[in-house]
Amino acid sequence: MIGRLSGRLDYRALDHVLIDVRGVGYIVFVSDRTLAALPGPGEAVALYTELVVREDLLQLFGFPTLLEKEWHRLLTTVQGIGAKAGLSILGALGPEGVARAITLGDARAIQAAPGVGPKLAQRVVLELKAKAPSVMAQGVALASVATADVLEPDPVPMAAPARKPAAPSAAQARAGVAADALSALANLGYAPGDAAQAVAAAAGDTPEADTPMLIRMALKRLAPKG
Repeated sequence: MIGRLSGRLDYRALDHVLIDVRGVGYIVFVSDRTLAALPGPGEAVALYTELVVREDLLQLFGFPTLLEKEWHRLLTTVQGIGAKAGLSILGALGPEGVARAITLGDARAIQAAPGVGPKLAQRVVLELKAKAPSVMAQGVALASVATADVLEPDPVPMAAPARKPAAPSAAQARAGVAADALSALANLGYAPGDAAQAVAAAAGDTPEADTPMLIRMALKRLAPKG
């Protein structure tokens, strides 16, 4: 499985790029949004990749962050959403936009992606609404991993093993879960005060909730009434 490519950009097409990795060229399909953000030919480039295997075809799809790759993987679990349709949705909305559309049930936003009709957009929203908080929780950590971090670092001298840090207390763990849930809700565009109240109330009801569960519970409190 090829999960990452780091090399030199040789060629840009309308829907894919050619990346030279130590003399071997890889064709990688990318979204319009990713293509626009990539450097020019001859410059260093790095992408996380997903290898799609069919009977007569192998295709690589590239993403600037692990978060976007996770959203693409989730989108393609919906019947009718193939790898290229998933790229189309991400290209139109970006990972944050996809999260917002699915969480708020905004099928019209999904439909804005080329090649996605109203029925398919509605299916995406209905099938993924319950699964979205798990990817949103992962996104708190994954969104900070940029393509620049994918490039191999320079070797450093081996140091003495560091002392293992102490495990966080239960209170620290709960605070971390709440902070992650707040960050996910902020990415969806909720006002900090409203998000904080919803997360605090949800955490009070279920202190043992993990981040995805806390996000789901907070979203229910933030949903319009009536």
